[in-house]
Amino acid sequence: MSTQTKQEIPVGSYTVDPVHSSIGFAIFHNGISPFRSTFEDYSITLTGGETPKLEGSVEVASIAITEEMLKGHLLSPDFFDAEEYPQVRFTSSGLDVADDGSVQLKGELEIRGEKHEVEATGKFAPLGKDLGGSARVGFSLATTVDRRSFGLVWNADLPSGGEVLDYDVSIAVELEFVAAAE
Repeated sequence: MSTQTKQEIPVGSYTVDPVHSSIGFAIFHNGISPFRSTFEDYSITLTGGETPKLEGSVEVASIAITEEMLKGHLLSPDFFDAEEYPQVRFTSSGLDVADDGSVQLKGELEIRGEKHEVEATGKFAPLGKDLGGSARVGFSLATTVDRRSFGLVWNADLPSGGEVLDYDVSIAVELEFVAAAE
């Protein structure tokens, strides 16, 4: 039986590169297909070293939906209640990277003032230096949460049976970080 060694995220402070990153979610609608969207305004930092830390926030109002009635409904108290709770927040409590680049991320996710521990898995990529000479690292992370635990309980019955929305929400995060200037 072999033990897997840990890989260390290079020491330093990193900020997210929003051009090469995304924060998205998907939820099944009408039991047929996933509705997908992203958030366009977010701030995420990474601290590397022996005890790495990932933390950030998302501006709920930046949800990328062009249909105004749907966007208004998602920002209303039926869903995110963006006026009362303008941000979704995350703070890691554990970030382990195995030698093969696989990631186990644990932390506290806060939506609508409700905080719950979540776990995500994915991959880490130590990208090295970019064309400008700055150090870069990347993460591809995914998890699924039950939206009811965060107070997102709205639903409606379909005439043919079932409900309009599933309760499981898949979250996919692609992050590319650039090292802070020294």
